[in-house]
Amino acid sequence: MKAARAVRVPRTQVTSRVNTRLVSGTGNVKSSVAASDVWQPLSPAATPRKALNAPLSKLPLSSVLRSLLVLSVSSSPLLLKPCIYTLSLLAHPRSALWDVSKNPLLNFMVKHTIYKQFNAGENKVEVQKSIQSIKDLGCRGVLLGYAREVLVGENDDAAYDAKAALAEIQMWFDGTMRTVDMAQEGDFVALKFTGMGTDALRLLQKQAPPTEFMNTSIQKVCDLAISRGVRLLVDAEEQAVQPGIEAWIMKYQKYCNSQTPGRAIFYGTYQGYLRSTPATLARHLEISRSEGYTLGVKLVRGAYMKTEPRHLIWDKKEETDQCYDEVVEALLTRKYNSMLQHPSKDSSLTLPPVNVIIATHNRESVRKAHAIRVQQAARGEDYGVDLSYAQLQGMADEVSCELLQGFESAEASVGVTPMAAPNVFKLLTWGSVKECMGFLLRRAIENTEAVGRTKDSQLAMISELKRRIIGDSK
Repeated sequence: MKAARAVRVPRTQVTSRVNTRLVSGTGNVKSSVAASDVWQPLSPAATPRKALNAPLSKLPLSSVLRSLLVLSVSSSPLLLKPCIYTLSLLAHPRSALWDVSKNPLLNFMVKHTIYKQFNAGENKVEVQKSIQSIKDLGCRGVLLGYAREVLVGENDDAAYDAKAALAEIQMWFDGTMRTVDMAQEGDFVALKFTGMGTDALRLLQKQAPPTEFMNTSIQKVCDLAISRGVRLLVDAEEQAVQPGIEAWIMKYQKYCNSQTPGRAIFYGTYQGYLRSTPATLARHLEISRSEGYTLGVKLVRGAYMKTEPRHLIWDKKEETDQCYDEVVEALLTRKYNSMLQHPSKDSSLTLPPVNVIIATHNRESVRKAHAIRVQQAARGEDYGVDLSYAQLQGMADEVSCELLQGFESAEASVGVTPMAAPNVFKLLTWGSVKECMGFLLRRAIENTEAVGRTKDSQLAMISELKRRIIGDSK
């Protein structure tokens, strides 16, 4: 997939000058994007009302109804706790009654509700059908992941079995190769190194290098991805294993990205809620500069609030927001700032080449990133940063659709856009219903920290359903 390039367009056609914040309610006064003059792609008056007010009109009715059901549970503290308890029973069944692989009725109920909301399917036919439906909405592609994984603390007391360890790696390898084969050119495949089993987990905890068999398996995955034009990204995990994961990521970033000058094939994930993230990212940028490849960066806020040592995380949500937004600003402008500082006085003030995935459900952060791109387009600048946006399938669909809607509205109104359409991706996980239960349980736990955000998504779905019943206002 080609990187989106800024296109200079006469300002009188598509932009209006404003001396105000593009994003309302931002608490980040240090951000130049939050406080500076910005060029908006199109004035609200020039955009069709239907397009402005109905970003979710793209979704099929079945998706709206299912989303409303799931979001209503997720946004209710009263309902969410029993939901988490039930998912925990399904993820770790103590009897056949609660085992989705042994109870056909339970399997059917789960598959056609919460599983279908967040997952791509159980086989290649189902997965590719899901991918096509995402692309039919206007998204550029998907981030596709294989659900199987091993969690920290799982089987810690089990005796080491070399034969079983090799079988776990082989199972991960087979599943990952199938995932790359399902993906299409330009798509991403999400990897979890812990999916290779307890042996990999032990090595990552010790920050030890992969075994020869693991290394060979990972390199074969990389080779297949490069040959198919598919990109790879490694998810962040708990700090008990994350330093080890980062060491492996840098090893395979060099292996992959050195083969594709100017383009990242292999990406790492950085969590904005960690105090150490700016320094870690700055260090990795300098490594990529010195070794001559483009760094792939996926930036998330973080998903392990309940289990991480609290002192590693910013004290307040506002600090996490500031870290996230200022790191994004530095990456997109390729300039170090007060948050993402250059690691030494001898370092260049300009960041090395970087490809970025802004993976967030936070509307404000998405709008701020979009404002930077609009500014760059209005000035005819091209910083050469390949930018993608990503949200989980079934979550923050209104954010994804708003991104797509803004560009389509401009094009429909004046026949041009101020810049190339954004690269919007949806994250999908595939695997059997049984394999996906751990993933679904984590999504529910994650929502305990974001009930307010989930409530916003629920209200957006309610508004869309009302619009379809009553009709567009005139």
